[in-house]
Amino acid sequence: MTKYLVSIGLIFALLAGGVLVQGLYRRFARRHPELGPFREDKSGCGACSAGSGCSAPSCSSTLR
Repeated sequence: MTKYLVSIGLIFALLAGGVLVQGLYRRFARRHPELGPFREDKSGCGACSAGSGCSAPSCSSTLR
């Protein structure tokens, strides 16, 4: 039973840590606009794994 509770707590801590890091990244991007726009994980600029986010129309408005 202890192993299950520790496992659940560890998974929750990892997920909460990921949310915390994403919030810190958003705050850092907001405070430092000279480094470029905030890049979401799923689509848009910076999501080039599938090639859909790298076309000129998707990034042109944020780079001005």
